[in-house]
Amino acid sequence: MTKHEFRYASHPEDARAYGTEELRKHFLMDNLFEDDCINLTYSMYDRYIVGGAKPRSKDVALETIPYLKSENFLDRRELGIVNVGGKGQVSVDGTVYELDKKEALYVGKGAKKVLFKGGSEALFYINSAPAHKSFPTKKVGKENAEVINLGDAKYANKRILNKLIVNSIVETCQLQMGITELVEGNVWNTMPAHTHERRMEAYFYFDVEEGQTVCHFMGQPQHTRHIFLENNQAVLSPEWSIHSGSGTTNYSFIWGMAGENLDYGDMDTCSPNQLR
Repeated sequence: MTKHEFRYASHPEDARAYGTEELRKHFLMDNLFEDDCINLTYSMYDRYIVGGAKPRSKDVALETIPYLKSENFLDRRELGIVNVGGKGQVSVDGTVYELDKKEALYVGKGAKKVLFKGGSEALFYINSAPAHKSFPTKKVGKENAEVINLGDAKYANKRILNKLIVNSIVETCQLQMGITELVEGNVWNTMPAHTHERRMEAYFYFDVEEGQTVCHFMGQPQHTRHIFLENNQAVLSPEWSIHSGSGTTNYSFIWGMAGENLDYGDMDTCSPNQLR
């Protein structure tokens, strides 16, 4: 079963007036994983799709949704999958890929049948963006990741960045994904905060200890807002918004983005003391 919902884009001046419930309604995705189901959110930010698949008692197929107006989900799209649970399998047009936790699979435009295989404890986090060209399906294992150490314990932001679906590892049209892991004792991600007007982003927080939370900061740098998230929840980040967070414990998160360029370093930074 594939469930879906639709999110309109918000003007930054409108978002300034949102209260807690409105912010959560427009930007938070809090029910990604449901037994034997795929839950998808179609966003008008670069027509990005965020979702989750949780196959348990049976295989679950990625079905097209009405907003796509296509026979198959990937007729005009590309797909990124990251396993955030136990070991699992994904079948793409009959070829089966084994994914351990924190391993990724890129599926190119034109694939007809994507199956998330049941009988495991896997949780598959999904991002998808429009594509103009077909690139080969490719697994990105832990050994393939481009690993970068960032931050400083002095500023509570020491972290490990794992680039997975990026143009230095796998060819894509516009989709990029990776995992950032906060080192124990560190809680701040993505500092200095930044925006990038040529692409949007989505953050998915996981490995958040039960009973703990992450506060995700968003909004224009001088007009920030915040949303509290729990384990396995995601948030949309418009092109005009910063995307940073701080947790009551260390955690991991997946960043996914799409837009008109693949330059990871294309951003406009804002120093911490400039935020308002």
